Amino acid sequence: MAYIKAPANLTVPLAKTKAHSFTHHGITVSDPWSWLKDPAYPEVSDKDVLSYLREENDYFHAVMKPHIKLKDKIFQEIKGRIKEDDSSVPWKKGDYIYRWYFNKGAEYRTWTRRPLNNDSETILINEVREAGNHDFYRLGDLSISPSGDKMAWSVDKDGSERFTIAVKDLTTNEILSDTITETSGAALWCADNESFLYVVVSPEWRPYQIKMHRLGTKPQDDILIFEEEETSFFLGISKSSSEDYFIIRSADHVTAEIWTLPVATPMAQPAIFAKRQTGRDIYADHGNGMFFIRTNDTDKDFRIAKVNDKNPTPENWKDLKAGGGGHYWHGMQIFKDFILLADRRDGLDQILVIEDSGSEHYIKFPESAYAADIGNNPEFGQSHIRLNYQSMVTPQSVFDYEPITRELTLKKEQEIPSGYDKQNYTTERLMIKARDGVMVPVSLVYKKTFTRNSNAPLHLYAYGAYGLGMDPGFSAARLSLLDRGFAYAIAHIRGGDELGHGWYEDGKLDKRENTFNDFVDVARVLTADGYVKDGNISISGGSAGGELMGAVINQAPDLWRAAVLHVPFVDVLNTMLDDSLPLTPIEWPEWGNPIESEQVFRHMQSYSPYDQIEAKDYPPMLVTGGLNDPRVTYWEPAKWTAKMRANKSDDNLLVMKINMGAGHAGKSGRFQRIEEVSEEYTFLLMAYDMGDI
Repeated sequence: MAYIKAPANLTVPLAKTKAHSFTHHGITVSDPWSWLKDPAYPEVSDKDVLSYLREENDYFHAVMKPHIKLKDKIFQEIKGRIKEDDSSVPWKKGDYIYRWYFNKGAEYRTWTRRPLNNDSETILINEVREAGNHDFYRLGDLSISPSGDKMAWSVDKDGSERFTIAVKDLTTNEILSDTITETSGAALWCADNESFLYVVVSPEWRPYQIKMHRLGTKPQDDILIFEEEETSFFLGISKSSSEDYFIIRSADHVTAEIWTLPVATPMAQPAIFAKRQTGRDIYADHGNGMFFIRTNDTDKDFRIAKVNDKNPTPENWKDLKAGGGGHYWHGMQIFKDFILLADRRDGLDQILVIEDSGSEHYIKFPESAYAADIGNNPEFGQSHIRLNYQSMVTPQSVFDYEPITRELTLKKEQEIPSGYDKQNYTTERLMIKARDGVMVPVSLVYKKTFTRNSNAPLHLYAYGAYGLGMDPGFSAARLSLLDRGFAYAIAHIRGGDELGHGWYEDGKLDKRENTFNDFVDVARVLTADGYVKDGNISISGGSAGGELMGAVINQAPDLWRAAVLHVPFVDVLNTMLDDSLPLTPIEWPEWGNPIESEQVFRHMQSYSPYDQIEAKDYPPMLVTGGLNDPRVTYWEPAKWTAKMRANKSDDNLLVMKINMGAGHAGKSGRFQRIEEVSEEYTFLLMAYDMGDI
């Protein structure tokens, strides 16, 4: 196999080392690149740190420069598949019809509404104007007051996920003086139309307080409604489907506690609904005088219970849908005349409708393999259900479903202006045996001209953490690989929840290696079965999926033609030892606590990708990060790259790009995101010596 090499005419960046070590549980760890974590973080101002990151960015751009025509070609291809003047399916809320749209060439949306019996639209937010010259812009929440005459919205302008809330009077179009900083983004109106609740994030970025703001008052005088003192728990708040209650949820990754607060009397004392019990996860909703509960207290794949809102104590909960029986209940929404439950059976999404009469049925979808979920349904009394739908070959679609007639109506399918015919592509669902005998689902898509047992490339993607299953969904950008002869596979490895909550549990804590082994075993079987030749698989993953990439690169470096590690969580041990980071305490139920347990420490060290870098050959790599990323801090990809450069014994290409004005999700504009995808695809084509295609 001929790997792509580092250009001989360019000087490869080498980060300096500074002696640093620590001892824990009697184990001494040396980390000479520890200095890449700025001591002033979350401010990053250290000159040496910034100099190294800029040097790496300059090297990345220099490496990519000879391939700029290919990158631009791919960019134009992907852009050509985007409807530039796209718009949403309109939705009704109260006396208005809402929608968003893109103007041609715009990076961001414009949000509007019109009265029910009037075609004259009013602009609520023009994101393009709001974004201005900022490198990053993200709208967090857009919340209309109950009377419809005020709007609160929140914005993040640097990728740090610290949102600022502002308020507009929609009758005068005046921006009010009420501005609240350091929030998680949500703004939920109270019934009085003059106040709203929001969540405060700490200096360490932990959502820990719920406050109430009254219009016209100073934010420093806002009333504290609720506070979570336990550093391993994060606060969230939502409104019930009935809009009668605020639902306060405090949780880590395995345990949750629920409090309720009437929307009409937000100054009342929040009522405990379900106390935290270690290992019990729980979600709540309300409608028609009943609370509905989704919890794993009797079955790991959850049950759905209900209880009268007059006396909702747990001993009064009655099963609506018991756990077990092959059902994985993973979502719900309550309506006036029916209940909607998201189910998954044998890895396939199902939507169950329970009518007011008690009769029930599953919605029938047009394909045998697909991804479907509950869509935008803002009104408790609406008679239809809006659903999101897609498959590996079917573009993202919006359906409306009428429970009475059982009619499924397509409201919108993602338009591909440059042209797309799904009949030219094939998708498969494979079950591949891992080394311990467990069968791992794999979703595969390729153009019908793809032939097995050829030199055609195959790209393999996975995530495998937090119980976040990867849908077998559509990607217009991916067509740039498929049309060049690639097959594209998603490995639904343990750590996600594709096959239920147990699938997630079998990929966490002391079973974490199952996730890595599943991925490697999928690659080996795809090779053995002739989908791809040995060494012709490229791979990618982001965040915890980036950790996966680091682990499988260490485990089986010879398997991969190239690897892309997006915002990779690779410095696992150091991060889980640093309880000053906001995400560390809440992450211990997912990964383990190496501070308290020597066994966890040793286990984590044994797979932590950064700790396992060795003096051996590695495949070509593209690594990305964000300077303002609060989830996977910038120094993780930076330390990985620095240590990899110092230790690897090959001269294969290794490049890193750090977004200096963005966070976890990369750049925010729709065309800016395409730019980054085109860079990734160019790197992959370079790795396959397809740089002129």
